Amino acid sequence: MLKRLLLMVFLGALLQPAWAADEPVEGAEDDYVNYIELKPFVSNFVSPGKLRFLKCEITIEVTSSAAHHAVNYHKPEVRHEILMLLSSKAEDQLKTVDAQHVLAQEALEKVQKVLLAEEGEAFVADLFFTSFVLQ
Repeated sequence: MLKRLLLMVFLGALLQPAWAADEPVEGAEDDYVNYIELKPFVSNFVSPGKLRFLKCEITIEVTSSAAHHAVNYHKPEVRHEILMLLSSKAEDQLKTVDAQHVLAQEALEKVQKVLLAEEGEAFVADLFFTSFVLQ
């Protein structure tokens, strides 16, 4: 009898997490944060004298699963707009940390503009340079 009771208590403890998993979590979408890493960008930029290049990696922050899907769906256009922005910059607009912060804000605005035009919502919360090299 004691063995049966212990077996039932043990099995009940194992099944409880399965019951809890079926319940929807309140505010789960409100706490959603995800990051989308774009493939590295390599671009030439305006510089007097010899040809110069910029290589950077960008990560985009989204706060909903719909935003995640929208960015992935429109990724070719997003990459195009960022690439055009990078190649339009002069050396003095790239070489300081402050200039890179300004560039990140401009890139964020470009991405939001694409998504606003295509999806009707800006979706993207932030944009980060995870690597930035001038050569």
